[in-house]
Amino acid sequence: MAEGGEGLRAQLNQRRPIPLQAELSAAPGELVALVGPSGSGKSTLLRCLAGLYRAAGGWIAVNGETWFDSAQRLFRSPQERRCGLVFQHYALFPHLSARDNVAAALGHLPRSERRARAEQLLAMVHLAGLEHRPPGALSGGQQQRVALARALAREPRVLLLDEPFSAVDQVTRRKLQRELAQLRRLLGIPIVLVTHDLEEAAALADRMVILHQGRSLQEGPPREVLTRPNSAAVARLVDLRNLYSGEIVEQRPDQGFTLLRWGERVLEARHRPEFRPGQAVSWVIPPGSVILHRRDRPSRGERENPVEATVAEMVELGETCSLELRTQAPQASAISLALPTHVARRNGLAPGEAVRVSLLADAIHLMEHDPMVE
Repeated sequence: MAEGGEGLRAQLNQRRPIPLQAELSAAPGELVALVGPSGSGKSTLLRCLAGLYRAAGGWIAVNGETWFDSAQRLFRSPQERRCGLVFQHYALFPHLSARDNVAAALGHLPRSERRARAEQLLAMVHLAGLEHRPPGALSGGQQQRVALARALAREPRVLLLDEPFSAVDQVTRRKLQRELAQLRRLLGIPIVLVTHDLEEAAALADRMVILHQGRSLQEGPPREVLTRPNSAAVARLVDLRNLYSGEIVEQRPDQGFTLLRWGERVLEARHRPEFRPGQAVSWVIPPGSVILHRRDRPSRGERENPVEATVAEMVELGETCSLELRTQAPQASAISLALPTHVARRNGLAPGEAVRVSLLADAIHLMEHDPMVE
């Protein structure tokens, strides 16, 4: 096992019954999001951290204290780990009040102190005055707050959240997310959040870990992972649909560009000296970096990787309009982008309309070639 340190660090592996090959770290006060599709191993990894599941190999350490080490045959029970866990469906005792649900996790305190401490924790999560209500008399958001207060009652060294907002409506979800963002500053402990919601992970997390089939494929700040995936597989998992194949034409370090052949076009991309001319690559560009050429007021940016296309699909989703363009032959490709609805209307966009867009060079991200990418 690696040497001790502050925060949470883990390395877990096994082949069966659930494949795992994952690494994870979270510093005090840091929130790390585990993101991946159903069955990717997110909840299994969380259960390993909590001591509810024992991996075949690896280790877990928190603040220099070893919780699990397969080589030393060491495994601390969940009760010994001082780990706060909020389940997806809260797992509250239905016959107990909110206060008694929290007090049930305060066994380390003298009985005379538990009631006051439970009320303090409920006040911390904005439930003052609702201490006497059982879970059935609380809304979904209020139940989630009780579950969080109960997790904090153990004075945890790590807080684990297993899709804690999935059972509430969208308005409550956003409110709870804001409250968590405020609360984490007070806690100062590592927080691991399991979610399949990329927007939620991007809004809350300091770092994201992308999991697939039990393996951690990439970790880093959300913006970096969502715009600069390290493989085509990660690009698919984070739903970057503008994923293509190409070939390196030339390196121009003095201009800060790598020239990329895409079908019949040659594009300027952010300089990546590790790729050699003639090398096949995969590349991706986020929809937000596909810029529509305005018909009423052309701009200088229109000279940057201009592409002619036709609107193939246009869907208005409230204030946002989702567009799929089809480039012209001989190599027709789909390009996805999103615009404010009023911009799409002002430019007269409609299925079948011819348009021009620019692909921002700095946002074109090159990756090792994946033969599955067309």
